[in-house]
Amino acid sequence: MIRIDFHRLKFLVIDDNAHMRRIVRQLLHGFGSREIIEAEDGANGLEMFSAHKPDIVITDWAMPVYDGIEFTKTVRASDSPVTRFVPIIMLSGHSEKRCVLEARDAGVTEFLAKPVAAKSLYERILSVVLAPRPFIKTRDYFGPDRRRTINPKYAGPERRKGTEDAEIIEVAAIDNRLQQRKAQPESSSDNQPAANTAA
Repeated sequence: MIRIDFHRLKFLVIDDNAHMRRIVRQLLHGFGSREIIEAEDGANGLEMFSAHKPDIVITDWAMPVYDGIEFTKTVRASDSPVTRFVPIIMLSGHSEKRCVLEARDAGVTEFLAKPVAAKSLYERILSVVLAPRPFIKTRDYFGPDRRRTINPKYAGPERRKGTEDAEIIEVAAIDNRLQQRKAQPESSSDNQPAANTAA
């Protein structure tokens, strides 16, 4: 299994259920993470997000006051060239297709149905760290490319044509940045914010 330096990653876990936050925290500790910030709802999560600039956000969907979808939309609409690209992994007890599509359309990076299995969470984190999808910016969407794979030969009725005003923004892999820090601990790049940024 591929391994990444979890101790170099900063996580923000947002969930109104303290038991669920504890489970996710224990899983992240088991992976090797040492910097985990917690928030009990989306509003508090935004405060923690602004204050701590995490590398990865893991958020519940259904929360009172301010849910995970609202949190995601707020982050993606940010003017910050750093924080708006942060990977967001959404947890939900509802895995129906409409829920997955709504999360995707809000700008969520990965979706994970509860109950959360260690292997599934690890794989989602591995994906956003090692192979982030490019971001797409259009008039009404900003977030990770919603297409998992692109087959240029496909010419069926559901072929996505895109829009002329779509901008594709490549995103640097978090792991590459961390490896660079390890190799050059005193370089100026070491002082950059610990968040996924556009290339």
